[in-house]
Order: sequence, then structure tokens, then C-alpha cells
Amino acid sequence: MTLVAGFDSSTQSCKLVVCDAETGAVIRSASTPHPPGTEVDPEGWWNALQHTIAGVGGLDDVAAVSVGGQQHGMVCLDQDGAVVRPALLWNDTRSDAAAADLVTELGGSTWWATEIGVVPVASFTVSKIRWLAQHEPANADATAAVCLPHDWLTWRLRDTSDIDALCTDRSDASGTGYFSVPDGHYREDVLTAAMNGRRPGLPRVLGPHEAAGHSVTGAVLGPGAGDNAAAALGLGATLGDCVLSLGTSGVVSAIGDAAPNDADGLVAGFADATGRFLPLVCTLNGAPVLATVAAMLGVSLEEFSRLALRAPAGAEGLVWVPYFDGERSPNLPDATGSLLGVTGRNLMPANVARAAVEGLLASMAFCLDRIGEQGIDVDRVLMVGGGVRSEAVRRLAPAVLGRPVVVPEPAEYVALGAARQAAWVLHGGDTPPEWSAGTAETYEAEPTPSVLERYHEAQRLTLGQDT
Repeated sequence: MTLVAGFDSSTQSCKLVVCDAETGAVIRSASTPHPPGTEVDPEGWWNALQHTIAGVGGLDDVAAVSVGGQQHGMVCLDQDGAVVRPALLWNDTRSDAAAADLVTELGGSTWWATEIGVVPVASFTVSKIRWLAQHEPANADATAAVCLPHDWLTWRLRDTSDIDALCTDRSDASGTGYFSVPDGHYREDVLTAAMNGRRPGLPRVLGPHEAAGHSVTGAVLGPGAGDNAAAALGLGATLGDCVLSLGTSGVVSAIGDAAPNDADGLVAGFADATGRFLPLVCTLNGAPVLATVAAMLGVSLEEFSRLALRAPAGAEGLVWVPYFDGERSPNLPDATGSLLGVTGRNLMPANVARAAVEGLLASMAFCLDRIGEQGIDVDRVLMVGGGVRSEAVRRLAPAVLGRPVVVPEPAEYVALGAARQAAWVLHGGDTPPEWSAGTAETYEAEPTPSVLERYHEAQRLTLGQDT
């Protein structure tokens, strides 16, 4: 049996799966927590990776390895390959003002959407390097190369200090803000402008199944991928598929053949791990909406789900607009949640629970519609994340989203996607290997467009504007 391995170096932890290269069956796995915070010494990631390797008994019997990782983080290296300062992660917001400055300086949001494929926000690497240039000029001067978390880990697996050996892939490069997604190459003018005239080196962008070298154990190294692209690869998503991840936040992405162009900046024009595109929309409010309303009702999440399923579609007129922590899609950081349509007859626990589930799903439908506006057709939705543990979410999703919903069995899909990429690099071919799909449940229901109509009306009433 030929074995391959895939890492998921996420914000919270390092996960590793070792798989049969032919079938994708997981042979062994392990996980190690990462250091907390939005500013982290990359050495903490490396130590976690080494501990995780030990947890599976080593990788001496593995033929190929690939790393999927959190996107956007800024890792700065000096000429000798040493880390200049702790890495700024995607969720570090100190670069918010720098992002706004870059949008204005380089032609506005329409220019960014057309030329780059994304409009800068605080999470993107380009915003972080502008912050570095403004606030830590000595560190900016010392920076000879900038890379991303998965780039750095792949580079470390090669046991080299040569910064010219850094490499990445399209999916992760597409989240930097200085890589043109439509054209498929770095924009040195954007990088230099962001660094106030400096020009650090960047990782070479590899093809979807191009080898990045070899590890010290002799394993072939894959190019790696950003976490969302790796998850799509692990799920086997293809044209016509949308991946909806309902965790702390909501993330909606879909496979497409054309580069997105959203001047509003809501649809990020990322690339996938196969040579296609992965337009993505992210919300601030995800599964915690359900927990919050369940706590307000004084019931467990299981009872909350049962309550929601007892109420009729539309919750007899009750509508939740679930912007409990502000919102980013639409971009309304100061918004609050609202319960509308209350009467003396409909304010009952079952309707309140049903409205919360429908409101959360309607906010995901908003994201799906924005992706559709980019010319991406979605036939089915693959739904993953902690939120899908709710039976009410699973059963109501196809009615609100208007499409069949497939719920795969729980698995480490980012790590599986990295392992599948490793198998692709090992064996070659024009497409990734066909791995055996795990069990999945498909949910179908008659669409309830009236629920979305009421939701959009509630948005307008809540915000005092069209949305």
C-alpha cells in the first residue's frame, strides 16, 4: 500500500491524516493545538507539526506529503531565512486602516476587483505588509521574503534556509492581495506600493500538482493549498457544487471556471486547488446564532431543533435578522440582530426557534446569491461544520436555499484535501485521483421563496436601506 499524508495547519491546531494513496482511506491520524492569539511565532506551528508527526508514528513510510493551511497570514523572513517578527494571522485586525488606504491609493474597489480579484480588508496579506511598512519600518527593511503559513511549513519540511526555495500555490497566493487572480501572476507594482517602495521576494507559484521538492525523509512534497481550497478538494467538490461551512462564521464558496469580479468586495475572487476558481463569501454570524437563541429560550440545542421543526415554514410571520455580532456580508460591522413580525399570536418558542434557523440559512442564501451574480451556477450544496449537527438546519436548508443539500460524514476535509493533492503529485495526471466517497446524507425539500422574501423585507426594515 502506498501512503500519502496531508496536514491542516489551521488557526487552532495542526491536524494530520495518513491515507491510502489509491482509495483515500484514513490509516492513521493525530492533532496538536496551536499557540493562541492573532500574532504567533511560526516556530509554534513547526513544533506542533513535529509533535503531530510523532503522534502518527512518523512519516518514514509516506511517499508524498502536502500542507493545507490558514490563509492570508504574513510570515516575514530575512536574507538568512530567519523569522523577522511574529506572524500576523488572518484574524489580526490592526491593518484595517491600511486596507482602506490601499483601496483608495490604487484606484478604488472596482480597480482591485478587476485587476486583482479581491478588494483589500484587514485579513489579507497585502494590508498587513502595508501596516508593517508604516509601523515597523526597521522590520520591513529586514524583510527579504514574505510568505504564507503553508508556504513556510512546506519550506521547513525541505530543511533549507534558502529563501529562493520558497513556493506556494494559486489558491493561497490568491488570498494575498498582490496576486492577480484573473491573470495568474504576482503584481509587483502592488507589492512595492504596499511596502512603500520595498520589494521583498515571494514564493514561486506552483501548478496544482507540481512537486515542491522532497522532505528530509524523501517524501515528495506537494504545493499545498489554502484551507478553503483544500477542503473543497477533500470533499470532492466540482463544477456546480457549493461548499457551505457553518461554524463560528458562515463560509460559502463554489467552484467556477471564470474569475469573479465583485467591486463591493463581498465575493473574494480566490482560486481553487485544481486550476479553477473558488469565489467565496464569509459572514460573521454562524452556528452561535442557534446557541444564543436556544439559551434565550432556556432549552438545549437538541430541544431547540425539535422546537424549530414543530413550527410551520415562515414561523407564522416571525423573522430573525441574525446580525448578532455585526456583519461583513453585507458589510455592516455595527449592525445588530433583530426579531421582526411579532404579534400576540406568533410569539411562541417554536416560532422563535424556527425563525432563528430560517434567518441563519437566509443569510447563507444571501451569500449564495452573491456568488450566483458572478455567473457561477450552483446545483447542490455540500454543508459541513458544527452547525450541521442540528437536525433543523439539515432539514430546513434545502427549502431555504432552494437546492438539494448533501451532508457528508464529519471528517478533517482540509487535511484530506492536502493528502489527495499529495497523491495527485505522486501519480500525476490531469485530474486529482478519484477517492472513495464517504457516507453522506442528501436532504431535499420544496423551496420556500416566501421565507427569503420576508427575510429581505426584514433586512430593509432593520437597516433602513435596501440590501
